[in-house]
Amino acid sequence: MYFKRNKQNKNQQNVQNHTTEEKISSSLTANLDWIKKKTGESSDLVIRPIKAGVNFDLNATIVFIEGIVEGASINDFLIKSILSYQNWKEVIATEQIFDIISEQVISLGSTKKICEWNDLFLSLMAGESIILVDGVVGALSASTTGGEKRSVSEPTAENVVRGPQQAFTESIRTNTGLVRRIIKNPDLWLESLKIGKMTNTDVAIMFIKGTANEKVVEEVRSRLQRIDIDSILESGYIEQLVEDQTLTTFPTLYHTQRPDAVAGNLLEGRIAIFVDGTPYVLLAPAVFIQFFQSTEDYYTRFDIATSIRLLRVIIFIISILGPAIYIAATTFHQEMIPTQLLVIIAAQRESVPFPTLIEAFIMEVVFEILREAGIRLPKVVGSTVSIVGALVIGQAAVQAGIVSPVMVIVVAITAMANFATPAFSIAISARLIRFLFMFVAAVFGFYGIVLGIIMLIVHLCSLRSFGTPYMTPLAPFIPANIGDSIVRQPLWAINKRPKLISKENETREGHGLKPQPDDERGMKNSTLKKGDQNEV
Repeated sequence: MYFKRNKQNKNQQNVQNHTTEEKISSSLTANLDWIKKKTGESSDLVIRPIKAGVNFDLNATIVFIEGIVEGASINDFLIKSILSYQNWKEVIATEQIFDIISEQVISLGSTKKICEWNDLFLSLMAGESIILVDGVVGALSASTTGGEKRSVSEPTAENVVRGPQQAFTESIRTNTGLVRRIIKNPDLWLESLKIGKMTNTDVAIMFIKGTANEKVVEEVRSRLQRIDIDSILESGYIEQLVEDQTLTTFPTLYHTQRPDAVAGNLLEGRIAIFVDGTPYVLLAPAVFIQFFQSTEDYYTRFDIATSIRLLRVIIFIISILGPAIYIAATTFHQEMIPTQLLVIIAAQRESVPFPTLIEAFIMEVVFEILREAGIRLPKVVGSTVSIVGALVIGQAAVQAGIVSPVMVIVVAITAMANFATPAFSIAISARLIRFLFMFVAAVFGFYGIVLGIIMLIVHLCSLRSFGTPYMTPLAPFIPANIGDSIVRQPLWAINKRPKLISKENETREGHGLKPQPDDERGMKNSTLKKGDQNEV
């Protein structure tokens, strides 16, 4: 018993020595024991021993995590290639065994030699296969990343009538590939890093060299490198950790799930931040007017796009000030309401026991509850419950005399305006600010609304997104970039990139692109001659 215990203690001591050693040893048994202990002998850890050669000269093991690897690649390009190679006796005697395996034996696109345990576990947990050879120091990592993943589908949150019908997935390499299919240029650079001490999430920044502002690129890079956190589960983590200011409801980074939107912003000089495991890509720097634009605006005529953008701005104003204007008009400024309408409103509110503010607050809170219920419930019943709930509760509240019919109309119009806002992040901001304007309108009337608008504009002008003014190009006012803000000029007239975003390569199109008809204005497909035309 004494010798048995002593032997067990020595084996445990040998395994524990790996905790203090960074280098991978040459003992295959000790290396496998340490991998098992470090991973807790997880059930998805696959250890595949291999003996190859004429006299079984090679004693190796392939280690990988089941579920995040591509099994066909391991079987076809690793195991079969190693077993079919016969000259292992000569290979074992050399010091460049991993170089020979990588260059002459296995046929995979990416391999790398690993000497430290930290790199080994990072590669193993990333879906790569580890090759360990008995008697050889170090290991060889082969790229076999795979497993089940969602295919490219249509966007769910940014639908368009005209334009590409592709959306990002949860795979970072698929997402970067979708953008590279649009921008086929070697100046499109991609830098990768890992963030999260526990998750080791793959994060990448993409920009066009020579178009993006180098100072902004360096600022994005430094902010990402400063992040010290256990986990990154979604791009929202990155957004909250790198934004310029937290004491605001307005988003200072733009997120999208459309590859064409990312490509368009990259061509303007912005930087894209990709996070593995999420279909949403962050864009920096972001400006306020950007949240009222859609990729579809550039696929239609400029007059149609301009009218739609102006409509979106009006919609945003309604979603913020709709209930506040009604509260101020009915409470303090009845003279601004037409007499017939005022009589109707007074008759409807005769049986309502609450002030206008409480009435509006009740309806807004109830509608927010219905909205959240429609989102959280399964899709089959979510929309039905929200619609039926709104109709039933609204009708019952009016009949019970809790709210007036006009208030139901005001809240419904405000909610529809909020839904029509293109960017969900700016729509949430409007939902929160709406309650502040309702309170100010109930206390000070239209004077409070005007004061609130002034304070809101001052707050927006004080915001920055990676050093770029949030209200660009309105404040500071840049006439050259007004053509692609609230209004949209024709494509042939937008020949300059945003100045405060891209400072190195401002010109993006040549001159003389304006379509002009021929001077003769004749029919190109006409086959008649001048004499024949006279006869006709």
